[in-house]
Amino acid sequence: MSVVGAQEFAEVRRHHLAALAYEAEARGLRWRLAGPEESVLSVHGPRSRRQVMVVATPARGGWSYLWTGGGIADVADVARVADRLVRLLS
Repeated sequence: MSVVGAQEFAEVRRHHLAALAYEAEARGLRWRLAGPEESVLSVHGPRSRRQVMVVATPARGGWSYLWTGGGIADVADVARVADRLVRLLS
């Protein structure tokens, strides 16, 4: 992968993580981007103090979210993923 390709890849990943962060925050969760090139989204339940780490990765011609505990979903389902994180972190 060229430097330009790697940069574009990182930008797409950050875009998907930022979309999930927005949805998570709208549901009362806290978040921060972590890791090299902000490649991981850390989401926290403010009451439970539970935490989950989420990554966005290419999958089958598109992108998917993966999170600790075996979670996986298409990035097009960002609102549904945020709802699942709320339940997980309650």
